[in-house]
Amino acid sequence: MSETEAQARAGVVAVVRRLDALGLNRGSTGNASLRWPHGGRDGMLITPTGMGAEELAPEDLCWVAADDGAALGRWQPSSEWQFHQAVYRARPDVGAVLHTHAVHATALGCLGRRLPAFHYMVALAGGDDVPLVPYHTFGTTALSAAVAQALADRDACLLAQHGLVSCADTLARALKLMVEVENLCQTYLLALAAGEPALLDVAEMERVRAKFSRYGRKRLAE
Repeated sequence: MSETEAQARAGVVAVVRRLDALGLNRGSTGNASLRWPHGGRDGMLITPTGMGAEELAPEDLCWVAADDGAALGRWQPSSEWQFHQAVYRARPDVGAVLHTHAVHATALGCLGRRLPAFHYMVALAGGDDVPLVPYHTFGTTALSAAVAQALADRDACLLAQHGLVSCADTLARALKLMVEVENLCQTYLLALAAGEPALLDVAEMERVRAKFSRYGRKRLAE
């Protein structure tokens, strides 16, 4: 294993443990992957099935080929490896995919609701909502196709009766978006307890997205 791959594996493990520490995953729920080539083939590093954050080590990650799904490693890859693979195929710009059973996002999905534009920060996910993927049995091609379709023009989606998926070019950005969407889901559920919140229109969400594209820490000119 090269030093670079070792660092990549350690990065995935660190994110998984961070998700657990934040309470976004518990036990062996959820999974994480990083686009990663191996032996001249495209593929991904992904967490193994049924292993919790506290016991996960870098060498436990599986590598799965992008073309035929062939897996390398000591354990079987996550049961959701197919939708990770589908997202990478659909989105060449994506370098990391995270999936959790975050409580508030999952609760919203169990209500059969998407996350609409009730708050301007929803635009962080790439549009005027965080869409809801209809329920499909976990680990199926039907779920994989539905997730890839939802993330074709969004960076996060809710899974009905299941959880939340986020993606980005890096693990750090995918993690940040996961946290933001879960917080928004919590706020939306609180607002729903008092009634239906007002929604921002598409034009305003486009303005917000444009501002986000220029948002971030920048040095002042010296």
